[in-house]
Order: sequence, then C-alpha cells, then structure tokens
Amino acid sequence: MPHNDNASAARLFESEGVANPLDVLKRVYGYSAFRGQQQDVIEHVVAGSDAVVLFPTGAGKSLCFQIPALCRRSVGIVVSPLIALMRDQVEALKQLGIRAAALNSSLTREEAIAVRRALSAGTLDLLYVTPERAVTDGFAEMIGDVEIALFAIDEAHCFGGSANS
Repeated sequence: MPHNDNASAARLFESEGVANPLDVLKRVYGYSAFRGQQQDVIEHVVAGSDAVVLFPTGAGKSLCFQIPALCRRSVGIVVSPLIALMRDQVEALKQLGIRAAALNSSLTREEAIAVRRALSAGTLDLLYVTPERAVTDGFAEMIGDVEIALFAIDEAHCFGGSANS
C-alpha cells in the first residue's frame, strides 16, 4: 500500500519538484524497487527519449508512462481506446493522490468542462483521452497552451484502422 494520503502526491510534486523515478515509485506507489525492465524504460523516457514498450499483461507498463509524467511536473497525456480501463486507472491514480482525469464519451458536458478547466489551470498530472477525442481540432486547441510532459499510447493493440487511413 502506498505511503501517502490522498492529496500528498500533488503536494509532493508542487512543493519538492520530485524528479527521481525511484523516489516517485516509493513515495507515491509504495513499491521499493522496479520490476524487470521498468527502470531502464522509465529512465529513458524521463531523459526525454521515445520508447515503444511491449510487456506482458501485469508487468507494469502503465508505470512506464505514469512515473515519467509525474517526474516532469507537467501533464502526461495518455491515449487509450478502452473507456472502462481508463476509468479504473484514473480512479486508482486518484486514490494515490495523483491528479488524474479522463476525457471520453461517457462524461457529461459538465464533467468534460471540469476536466478542460483543470487541464487549463495546470492541476492535472495525467489526462487519459480516447483516440477519437485526441484527433479533434478542439483537443488540439485545448492542449495548445498546456505544458505537456509526454504523450503515451496505451493498449495500442486495440486501435483499429486500415492501411489506407
């Protein structure tokens, strides 16, 4: 179990500017060490490099984009086609004190406006968005003045399309 209260992750990043991935892993997620290739991938991404990460289910792929986003003190944008998984991840992140939100078709107009306001105010650490939202002109305008830590594509095997698109 993580060693923080529900609001401490946000305070941690605002007050201390934590940039050490292992420190984030310990203080926010409550783990003492990375598993497998996580540390190599996370350090690579924190350093500003791109990565394609193919891990088996349950190997901790999400930490490979969540931790670098948190280390950078700006919002990480995660494109995910699975609304139910997105909802579960956002809820779990909030329970850790991470300022996370989702933008997808399941939100009411008011909820979507609240997410946009939080993004504009700089009060989000991670924003999950569906592919159909991510490619709209409105989304491009919305993130135009936002400092972005990284873009991640989650569950890429679920993305459909033809060779002609």
